[in-house]
Amino acid sequence: MRNYKKYQVWKLAHEVTLDIYKITKTFPKSELYGITSQLRRASSSVAANIAEGCGRESQAEFRRFLIIANGSATEVEYFLILSNDLNIIDHDQYKTLINTVVLLNKKLNSLITTING
Repeated sequence: MRNYKKYQVWKLAHEVTLDIYKITKTFPKSELYGITSQLRRASSSVAANIAEGCGRESQAEFRRFLIIANGSATEVEYFLILSNDLNIIDHDQYKTLINTVVLLNKKLNSLITTING
């Protein structure tokens, strides 16, 4: 069994989740069950799927959970774009977070490629 806490990609995903939780505290209350909930769910899903994949026995299962994590990271990217377009996120925070999420996707893709051999 792999230790997910040793993976840089998990650490980055966890940092993104913490940042999302901080930023969404300032979102309008009307978005609590909308964008706020979606962003929080999707961001925590990235780190959770990496962790779950590490708990699986085979490389194929690990890879499958990394692919799911990658999908969730892409979902986070979209909801950040939407939040920016709706002007409910500070533009500087948006730029920082979107760049980090893009980096997270690249790192996930790289790890998936490495596992493929």
